[in-house]
Amino acid sequence: MSKTNPGNFFEDFTVGQVIRHATPRTVTEGDRAVYGSLYPTRFAVPSSAEFAASVGLDPHPVEELIAFHIAFGKTVPDVSLNAVANLGYAECRFHQPVVPGDTLSTTSEVIGLKQNSNGRSGVVYVRSTATNQRGEVALDWARWVMVHKRDVDAPAPEPVVPDLAPAVAAEDLLIPAGLDFSSYDETAAGEPHRWSDYEIGERIDHVDGVTLTDSEHQQATRLWQNTAKVHFNVEARPDGNRLVYGGHVISLARALSYNGLANAQLIAAINAGAHTAPAFGGDTVYAWSEVLDKAETPAPGVGALRLRLVATKGRDESMTLKDPETGKYAAGVLLDLDYWALVPR
Repeated sequence: MSKTNPGNFFEDFTVGQVIRHATPRTVTEGDRAVYGSLYPTRFAVPSSAEFAASVGLDPHPVEELIAFHIAFGKTVPDVSLNAVANLGYAECRFHQPVVPGDTLSTTSEVIGLKQNSNGRSGVVYVRSTATNQRGEVALDWARWVMVHKRDVDAPAPEPVVPDLAPAVAAEDLLIPAGLDFSSYDETAAGEPHRWSDYEIGERIDHVDGVTLTDSEHQQATRLWQNTAKVHFNVEARPDGNRLVYGGHVISLARALSYNGLANAQLIAAINAGAHTAPAFGGDTVYAWSEVLDKAETPAPGVGALRLRLVATKGRDESMTLKDPETGKYAAGVLLDLDYWALVPR
């Protein structure tokens, strides 16, 4: 019997299957430091313990996407080791801030399966939940991933496609306990623009760009213990290129959004997300955002903005998401991410 793990193929999954993922991972201050060395992030809450305490968050939380990447990385050996590509996200909620010392463990339930028409791969839908050392939910999300079949002649399962919400409702956002923006320090945060300054439909060009490198995206992917072959092994793809982990593009775009959205301090939920085109070392990533919705929250001084964050290969000053004639994503669009952020009112 082989003692090595070849990963699961499409025909290994069944709807209702629950997978407990190895291995628990403890968040450290080192994660915060390395994250800051990989992405040009400057948001005040995760950058400054003093600022975080001034808005009611003590101990000092790390960026929500650190928790997401760690929790996501746990799922890869069981869900997407043999993936063609990760396709999308939905219904992601951050239940509480994650702080250094928290240990995250992840489980997943298979909620859907659909074989592709080519018979060589299929789409696996899972709902994953990350809990801390006290058994409390830190975050949960759904995602779908295209996975190779081991045997093209294996019979196709009955297709099951889950009905996922297009967005997390504003009233279902989970506000961190004690969060209070009523004495918010705009100077320390870096911009004066508050909730009332943003209009639905407004688009913001974040201006700056960062060129992807193989060394950085592989370092990031290893940091999150993501073992998907396509990110490291040039023999895993027919074109011989290492595919950049989609989460790396998400974090890069989120960091770039600081210029124009510096006060979008906390991610409360990810409503939907699609990696619309592959990214590779040498691509230069830019970002722009669109305000999709606004909502009040019961927390003092805290409002919520629903934002579309778009990452592009090369700068698109026209901020075009889709081709008006074909309805398909415009050339150069890498990421279309819909999320809720908490901002001062």
